[in-house]
Amino acid sequence: MNRITTALLAALEALLVVAIGIGIAMVPLTVLWAAHFGLSVEWFVFWRAAADIWLLGNGVDLTVQLGPDVAAALGLAGADTPFLISVVPLGFAMLSVLMGVHTGRRAAETPHRWTGVGVAVGTYAILAALVTLSAVSKTVAPNQLQGLLLPTLVYAAGVLVGAELGRRKAAGAVEGRDRVSRGIRSWYQRMPQTTRTVIEGALRGGTAAAAGVLIVSAVAVTALIALNYATIIGLYEAVQAGVFGGATITLAQLALIPNLVIWAAAWFVGPGIALGVGTTVSPIGTVVGTLPGLPLFGALPQGTPAYGFLGLLVPVLLGFILAVVTRQFLDRRGAPERTSLEHVLTGLGMGVVGGALLGLLAWWSAGAMGPGRLALVGPNPLLVGALAAAEIGVAAALGMLAGRVRLPSVRAAKR
Repeated sequence: MNRITTALLAALEALLVVAIGIGIAMVPLTVLWAAHFGLSVEWFVFWRAAADIWLLGNGVDLTVQLGPDVAAALGLAGADTPFLISVVPLGFAMLSVLMGVHTGRRAAETPHRWTGVGVAVGTYAILAALVTLSAVSKTVAPNQLQGLLLPTLVYAAGVLVGAELGRRKAAGAVEGRDRVSRGIRSWYQRMPQTTRTVIEGALRGGTAAAAGVLIVSAVAVTALIALNYATIIGLYEAVQAGVFGGATITLAQLALIPNLVIWAAAWFVGPGIALGVGTTVSPIGTVVGTLPGLPLFGALPQGTPAYGFLGLLVPVLLGFILAVVTRQFLDRRGAPERTSLEHVLTGLGMGVVGGALLGLLAWWSAGAMGPGRLALVGPNPLLVGALAAAEIGVAAALGMLAGRVRLPSVRAAKR
């Protein structure tokens, strides 16, 4: 495949990613425009709404100025003045990243990997700029600078990850032409072997610990939704949004599922989340007032859980267990014997990596969801990151020290 063909295919994939992302919001809104409004409203209003949803889902803040009648109907303090919506429906961002990974893999299968990566990201940046400029209205205005940068950065992260994964899969064909990868690898290999082992263990173990907390959180969210299904259905009926309105609410909630998983992780770490100023949902209890009008929030735990403090054991146990596994993996790699200090540093490094990942996700998932008290929704990222680093790090350091204890093999037992 020559360079021009690689560039054209990369540009086409970037166009499809933007079209799919906006189309997810555009399709139900267009159906609503035809069925509920009878085509009497200008269609471009719904295009701007879909563009705003897509931009918000990629991290762009929206400034909303409601009309007097709508503000009065909401009954929320501050609704009559401009307010910010910055809670990112991470479902859209996840879609952009996953499709970016696919684009990067495709580019890595060609001899012109960086051409494909550069054209895909550049095309996406141009399209994101056009969407941002077309989404401005008197009611909702996206942050222009964020609109020009953040969607592209989200997509570029996926493309770069996909390009690296594809390079590893097709190393024989591309390795010789990839100067960037060779330079990074050469710099890493010049480090002392013990330093490389500590870094490798911290990255592997810390990432696994953060992923483990998120997996447990996903299971917990699923269980809460199943156990509180009747309450959620009752809230749907109370909203009385109709078929198309209900479908739109469901779409919004699906996009917020990744946020709920991250918020559950913040609950297990300890700080919990806020659903408005002066509210908290944490292992020590739940204190909430007026919630955002989404039926899914009916799944939130109520009152003080009888054994809520046991949730704090999740990151601790995962840090310890995964540290033991990480040490066994590093020992199998044939690395020289390491000191106790190096094991402790590896465990603490796992805490830093795991805490940084969970803190970044907490930051990405939090923000403002409306006027007044709804200006604070989600976890405190600094608290989540710091506590996760401490819980995982201390447990992982102990796990790394305990990892040298091996169970006797069956053959040795027979002897």
